[in-house]
Amino acid sequence: MVNQHGNFNPRHDSQNLFCSRPCYTLYPNMGFVTASKKDFEKTERKNLAPYAVKSSQSQGREFPETEDLTRSAFQRDRDRIIHSKPFRRLSGKTQVFVATYGDHFRDRLTHTLEVAQIARDLARNLKLNEDLVEAIALAHDLGHTPFGHAGEIALDKIMRKFGLSFEHNEQSKRIVEKLEKQFPNFDGLNLTHEVRQGLAKHQTIYDQNDKKIEGKTLEAQVADIADEIAYHNHDLDDGLRSKLFNFKDLQRLALWKEAEKKVYKKYGEISDPVILRHRIVSQIFSFMAENVLKTAARNKGRTVCFSADFGRSVKQLRQFLWNKMYNSPQVKKHSRRGQKIIEKLFQKLYKNPKLMPKSFWGRMTVTGSSAILSPSYRVALATVVKDYVAGCTDAYAEKILNS
Repeated sequence: MVNQHGNFNPRHDSQNLFCSRPCYTLYPNMGFVTASKKDFEKTERKNLAPYAVKSSQSQGREFPETEDLTRSAFQRDRDRIIHSKPFRRLSGKTQVFVATYGDHFRDRLTHTLEVAQIARDLARNLKLNEDLVEAIALAHDLGHTPFGHAGEIALDKIMRKFGLSFEHNEQSKRIVEKLEKQFPNFDGLNLTHEVRQGLAKHQTIYDQNDKKIEGKTLEAQVADIADEIAYHNHDLDDGLRSKLFNFKDLQRLALWKEAEKKVYKKYGEISDPVILRHRIVSQIFSFMAENVLKTAARNKGRTVCFSADFGRSVKQLRQFLWNKMYNSPQVKKHSRRGQKIIEKLFQKLYKNPKLMPKSFWGRMTVTGSSAILSPSYRVALATVVKDYVAGCTDAYAEKILNS
């Protein structure tokens, strides 16, 4: 309500303007109110589940900073991630299909945005910390290589020759803790402990299959399952769009048949195959999200996952995608090409480090020929080249190789 002086009265208007956020800062003579960090923290304590992570209880940042007046700790993390260079570069990195396939296939950025959207919806329904989940989801693929998982395999193979390894989840954490440069007094983005832990413990069926990871927050588990849901659904959509498989092929899948049945019941016959594809894939997404929410409710806040029965149907879908899509001759052809580019580019930069920006090769501080020939120097140089190559987009990696 506007008072006689033309200003909002927060005691009357805050409930209507900001829903569940009851306390807001009034800016005198400016005609509006705005929520403060303390308001968000108060709302979290009131509305989130007892087992949710509260931003006011965060374990903080590695380097102390003055707190923001209008954003919670996790909202601040989210904003730093979105405005980082590695996040922008995701738009030029392959998801499954390279850009030459067409304009409408997912890239690494659109995948990330879909993961974040799914994660927010799940967190909201489970009364978990939506801001923390969103930050983890937005950052989970920052360390991904060009050319999708093929690039990751190639870079890991190279690094093992130096006694090291490459894993994009670990690289994502390395980016936010060390490689991104935005502040004069520390490296990285100085994100909260909870976001960095979520990245360190990120795991889906596509990542770290040989590692058992424990101690994840429920918010980190939501980011993981959202990643898996996004993969399954957008790869179904892209696989059909690319004609790697068709509706008839999908009739062997329990999830597809059930979703198709529900779509026909709701809409009747759909003659347009594009619309039919959208509606069935959307229904499968709904099945997955609903199952996660129901299973989490039964688990009473202990784990976020698919139920055992539903998980078997998801596994059947995943195996279908491996056979028909990821291992298809068309995708493998581009994967091999991407791997060769990564291998040749690494060799080129390892032999000529000054082809990289000084911010990379300048990290190599050595004196004398004996130091250059030492194993420790070779490992350090390989790490610098790895960081640079992993950060390239598909097109830029190819451009440097051919320059």
